[in-house]
Amino acid sequence: MNTIYADNAATTKISKTALAAMLPCFEENYGNPSSLHTVGQNAAEALFNARRTVAECLGCDPKEIIFTGGGSEADNQALLTGAELGARKGKKHIISDAIEHHAVLHSLKRLEKLGYEVTLLPVNGEGFVDPEDVRKAIRPDTALVTIMMANNEIGTIEPIKEIAEICHEKGVLFHTDAVQAVGHIPVNVKEIGCDMLSLAGHKFHGPKGVGALYARKGLLVSTLIEGGAQERGKRAGTENIPGIVGMAAALKEATDNLEANMAKITKLRDRLIEGLSVIPHSILNGPRDKRLPGNVNMCFEGIEGESLLLLLDQKGICASSGSACTSGSLDPSHVLLAIGRIHDVAHGSLRLSLCESNTEEEIETIIKAVPEVVDYLRRISPVWQDLQEGKRTYVIQ
Repeated sequence: MNTIYADNAATTKISKTALAAMLPCFEENYGNPSSLHTVGQNAAEALFNARRTVAECLGCDPKEIIFTGGGSEADNQALLTGAELGARKGKKHIISDAIEHHAVLHSLKRLEKLGYEVTLLPVNGEGFVDPEDVRKAIRPDTALVTIMMANNEIGTIEPIKEIAEICHEKGVLFHTDAVQAVGHIPVNVKEIGCDMLSLAGHKFHGPKGVGALYARKGLLVSTLIEGGAQERGKRAGTENIPGIVGMAAALKEATDNLEANMAKITKLRDRLIEGLSVIPHSILNGPRDKRLPGNVNMCFEGIEGESLLLLLDQKGICASSGSACTSGSLDPSHVLLAIGRIHDVAHGSLRLSLCESNTEEEIETIIKAVPEVVDYLRRISPVWQDLQEGKRTYVIQ
């Protein structure tokens, strides 16, 4: 049985380009870039070139890139930076929204324990943050606004350029978690106007365990990990040269092929949405158009998402019911609840996330398999039986 991998929002397969770029870092340029000898300086040169590549892909200066251990670390560092800079001016209010990744939400909870006040804005039924809600929420003591660029579960692409403009009108720092966006849609930090931006290599065919924080020039970034003077003193620890080089190579490859990949993946996505939408009492989560090219997230009434995933896996289809970081939880997705799905419906969610390696044949296989599994699960579900007999009312018409 051939495996169909449709869980690219959780992680992606490393590209051959990234892997090839990494190999010399294990075999030749394996030195510590802080060392003065030749092997160390070769590693330092590889580090410099990778930083320049990432900066070029994002439209910024290499000195504005801080390499991290992943997107979550970058989010943590960004929020700590905004909080500490604000506190120095007596500003301890932070604005975010209800559908952020837990790397942001949990960081905000920690900051609340340290005396900061957090405002979580609601989203509409498609997951959009209203920029005017941001404007109204900003106060004289607001230190930071953090709104993700694209949602990891339902694929909603937020109006962050407009939000950034509002923040700067008010003299407030703006950070965006772009972990799901970078490598999949155009991202230029200068055009967006953000002060900080987070990304992770493994979301665009780079290796795991490496990410980056863009912090605009002149911003005093807080140190999250203390120790040596690596990353200009902002992130201690010997740099992960293979990971950084692999991430840079993967990002360049993704950026160079962005237009063609977006066109192909969007076509596959739209066919998948079309094919699954014929299932009775199903609903697409997130907007129809302003969503990530590869994201399809649907709810099917009367079933449990966990059972759906396990049965699809038996058919060789790898999917998800939401964020990979919470896949072990029995609680329904906070994102789906925030857009108005009730608990029973939110439990029956399926996220399929595609990449350029997926094929039309795979999409047709998924379109055939999902209705079969949904139908089987409904036939053995007492909830579905109650719905059929009129003892319960359908939520999804």
